[in-house]
Amino acid sequence: MGRALVGDGVRVLVLSSGRAGHEANCLGVAEALGAPYDKRIAEPRRLFASLSPFGPLDPKDRPGRPGSIIAEPFPSVAIACGRVTVPYLRALKRFAGRKVFAVFLQDPRYARSEFDLIWTPEHDRLSGTNVISTLTSPHPFSSARLAALSAAPDPRIASLPRPRAAILLGGASAAYDFAKADLSRLTEAVAAVVRQGFSVMATPSRRTSAAIIEAARKGLAEADPARVFFWEGSGDNPYGQILANADAILVTADSVNMMGEAVATGAPVHIFDLSGEAGRAKAFVAALVGKGVARRFVDRLESFAYEPIDSSATIAEAIASRFNELRP
Repeated sequence: MGRALVGDGVRVLVLSSGRAGHEANCLGVAEALGAPYDKRIAEPRRLFASLSPFGPLDPKDRPGRPGSIIAEPFPSVAIACGRVTVPYLRALKRFAGRKVFAVFLQDPRYARSEFDLIWTPEHDRLSGTNVISTLTSPHPFSSARLAALSAAPDPRIASLPRPRAAILLGGASAAYDFAKADLSRLTEAVAAVVRQGFSVMATPSRRTSAAIIEAARKGLAEADPARVFFWEGSGDNPYGQILANADAILVTADSVNMMGEAVATGAPVHIFDLSGEAGRAKAFVAALVGKGVARRFVDRLESFAYEPIDSSATIAEAIASRFNELRP
């Protein structure tokens, strides 16, 4: 690890909601800062969780109270994401004041002025003197980490002949459906990738349904089993290995995080469109395509080049700049 962007001797605290996407955002920024960090999970009792982000902090986690996740010694920088962490970050900032630089990732939707810095994706269109935005979300897959994963591939992936295509499967969301027609098209898309001669590395997300997995597996029906790795939860999750060792990527349009992680690789990224596009999600896909870092999937995987996007580094640099200006 090189010198920390925020200087030597600075401690960083990650306040996690426990959700994988929120944690990936936080860890990506914390690792890009380069300083030692601790991760603690906010677990308010049911009533206080239901009142988040607007309600009070669960009294059991009052700052300085024995057993609280925000007990002393307090960090110099605190990074949080997820609505249940809003009361925690507010309480820490109010208790410690300028001694803690408070960063919230995503829109907290409440008490925005109480945080030193807020990051949101550009498609949220949030503005303010303490707000910064980037096209993609932060994540832990820096160029250095991807290079290290590629240099020491998982045996389950190393055995696959090149070229290798990653297939990243999401699931139904508020913005997108996986209609019956989408499932049929997904089967056809996976089959088309196989016909192009790619080995396939496929992985679901937490939202991926059994029907989506079945549709993808149908597309692999004619593939040589020696050219297929489909992770469905058995053994260590090789998601980072799949990203690092992909020569091309097919990702479903529902997951902003997975699309953002895909365009950090430099591999050609193809977005599989879905039914029920909502405004902000549609705008995000259009922005990726407009910037030339991704293309919509039409019949086949194409070869093209682009400059990988590393939003984690951009956000970390903004934090370091403002932290060093305000540092007591």
